[in-house]
Amino acid sequence: MDYASKTKWRVRIAALVIFVLGFSAGALAFNVYRAWSRNRVEATRREGFDEMLDRLQLTGEQKTQVHQIISETRQQLQALRQEAEPRVNEIRQRTDERLQKVLTPDQWKQFQQKRDEMRSRRRGRQRQE
Repeated sequence: MDYASKTKWRVRIAALVIFVLGFSAGALAFNVYRAWSRNRVEATRREGFDEMLDRLQLTGEQKTQVHQIISETRQQLQALRQEAEPRVNEIRQRTDERLQKVLTPDQWKQFQQKRDEMRSRRRGRQRQE
């Protein structure tokens, strides 16, 4: 291989390395930003809840009891969601089977794409809350 060919390949490899490093840095920065903003949203929510409790002028004991009630409720709701998830998935699967019988293959594909887009947007909003 002559010198000019080696130089061209080195430039191409360097450009590829720079691209990969830039892409990786961008992905890392995006993930850090998402984690930071998610934490900020959670902190804002907690601050709003604490502010509401302050407005109610609760005693220390009442605040402790309210936090305990909210915590227990959160745990119960999470358990209920986990318990109901298999049934929800079963209903969704049956619905999909019925829809596939009604829609054309192209319509079914479009329906799936739109449904998946809506679900991902909803998940994104839920994460931010």
